[in-house]
Amino acid sequence: MEMKKKATIVDVAKQAGVSVATVSRVVNGNYPVKPETREKVQAAIDALQYVPNVQARELNTRHSSTIGVVVPGLGNMFFAEVIDGIEKSMRRQGYSLLLNCAQNDPELEMECINALVSRNVSGIIVISPNTQGLREEFYRRLVKRIPLVFINGYHRIPNVSYVANDEAMGTHQALEYLWNLGHRRILFVGGENSDSYTVKEKAYRVFTEENGIFDEDNIVDIGEGNNIDTVISARIKLMKVIPKVNPTAVFCCNDLMAMGAIRACKRLGLNVPRDVSVIGYDNIMLSKLVDPQITTMDQNMYQLGSNAAAVLVEMIRGGQSKRITLENILIVRESTAECRQKA
Repeated sequence: MEMKKKATIVDVAKQAGVSVATVSRVVNGNYPVKPETREKVQAAIDALQYVPNVQARELNTRHSSTIGVVVPGLGNMFFAEVIDGIEKSMRRQGYSLLLNCAQNDPELEMECINALVSRNVSGIIVISPNTQGLREEFYRRLVKRIPLVFINGYHRIPNVSYVANDEAMGTHQALEYLWNLGHRRILFVGGENSDSYTVKEKAYRVFTEENGIFDEDNIVDIGEGNNIDTVISARIKLMKVIPKVNPTAVFCCNDLMAMGAIRACKRLGLNVPRDVSVIGYDNIMLSKLVDPQITTMDQNMYQLGSNAAAVLVEMIRGGQSKRITLENILIVRESTAECRQKA
C-alpha cells in the first residue's frame, strides 16, 4: 500500500491562495492575520491534514519548544503527579516535555541532564535533585548555560530557581502531631540520595533533641526509596528494627515507606494503629487505598509541578530566578492513634 505524501507548508499556501509567510504566521501565531485569511489557511490545513514541522520552526526561530524533566524514578506516584502538573502547564504555554529517569542515582542524574542539554531543550526541571559534593559544581556550571528549576531541592545554588514544600516544617508538624498523641519512641524511616530525606532527618533530629527523646538507634535508612521495591525493602528492614527499639510510632519520609512499615507491623503481629502508629509523607493516591488508610503530609504535588513550569517559562523568557515555598497539610486517616504504651 502506497503511503500518502505528507503535506508541506507550500501545499497549504497554494491551496489557501496565500504566501508561505502568511501560513507561517497563522501556524505560529506570532503576527496578526486578517480573520478571513486565517480561516482560509485553517481550512487548507484541515483539508490537507498538514502537521507543522516543529524542528524546522525551531531552527528558524532558534528557540526550542521542548523542556527537559529529570525524575529519580517512576515507581513513586509522587513524581507522576508532579509531572502531571508540569506537563499540563507547559502544554498551555506551547511546550512539550522530554522526560529522563535517573534511577535515584546521582551520577546518572548528571548524565540525564547532559543528554537533555545536547538535545537543545529550552530549560530543565529536576525533581528531588541530589546536589551534594561534586554535583554542586556541576549545577553551578549548568545554570550559566540553561534555565534550571529544582523541585524539592534545598541546597542553595546561585541563579537556580526553587519550588518546594517546607518539608522541615511539615516534618515538625507531623512529629508534633504524634507527640500530642502521647508518642515518645518515634522511629524515623528515610533513604539515600535525596535532599528531601536529608531535610526531614535534620528536622527529626532537632525535634527529638529539643524534646529529650533523641536516640540514634531510632534512625533507619532503607537505601533507595523511590521505586515500588521501597515497600518491600522498608518491610524487611523494619521487621528487624522494630523488635529491637519497640517504637510506639513510625515517621516515614514517603508513603511507600509507610506502606512497608504497616506490612512489617502486620508480619510482627502488631496492630496499626493500636500498637504502633504510622505516618507517611506525600499523600499519593495509594495512601488512601490501603488498609488502614495512611495518615500523611500532603505535598501539593500538582501545584509543585505547575509552579515549577511557570517559573521555568519566566526564566526562559529572560526572568530572574526565584524561590517558591508551599505549605504541607496534615491529612489524618486511620494509621495513627493515641499511644497506649507507657513511655
